[in-house]
Amino acid sequence: MFTITLLIIAAVFIVAGVVKGVIGLGLQVLPMVLLVLVMPPLEAAALLVIPGLVSNGWQIASSPAAGAVFARIWPMLASICVGTWLGGYLDIGMMGPHAGTAKALLAVVIIGYAALGLAKWRFAVAPQREPVAGPLCGVANGLITAATGVFVVPAVPYLAALGLSKDELVQALGQTFLVATIALAVNLLQAGALGSGVTGPGLVALAASLMGMTIGQYVRSRLDAETFRTCFFAGLLGLGLFVGWRVVAG
Repeated sequence: MFTITLLIIAAVFIVAGVVKGVIGLGLQVLPMVLLVLVMPPLEAAALLVIPGLVSNGWQIASSPAAGAVFARIWPMLASICVGTWLGGYLDIGMMGPHAGTAKALLAVVIIGYAALGLAKWRFAVAPQREPVAGPLCGVANGLITAATGVFVVPAVPYLAALGLSKDELVQALGQTFLVATIALAVNLLQAGALGSGVTGPGLVALAASLMGMTIGQYVRSRLDAETFRTCFFAGLLGLGLFVGWRVVAG
């Protein structure tokens, strides 16, 4: 049974790695909504820590303009930590009584935003509003992370609304997901979910995700900007449908 579980973990993270390599996200949402079919949510979230830290660090290192992007979005990054830890303190975590409602709202937001993006309805955040919009987005994103283990919304729509280039957006996503992974890991550590038993499966997940990311980055390097944008929103739509399916399936 343990061997079968490891094979499932490897397959899930290879697919998720390919998606992340192409559109810059997916390594955390796809495993989270698929692995809960075979393990409790806290265990699934714990498996994301090692591949999340390494893969997002790799994504940051492999994309230019790290310093400039960080200087622009650091208020949101700091607020993600505040929101995540506040959510843990308020006990709205993945095993809490409101986790199902949070996941349903998350699915609706992801699907709605992706549908508008595919319809080429563009959002924009004016630079003068970023000092306020960024922290508000970060706190909201952190609370959702604490409740669901998923840290896509509203950070991804916010970053897409900043008018970043393809490489800048991938860089911003990497920084955001790295910080969110660290913040979530603190909550998981306090909940006792990061024990030594996570190391082996976590390394399997890491190897599989890096293999998938290598394939995905090769594909992304051959996409033009408009095709990348379509893949980005199509990927979001697929992730939202996955989350919604998990809510309906229970």
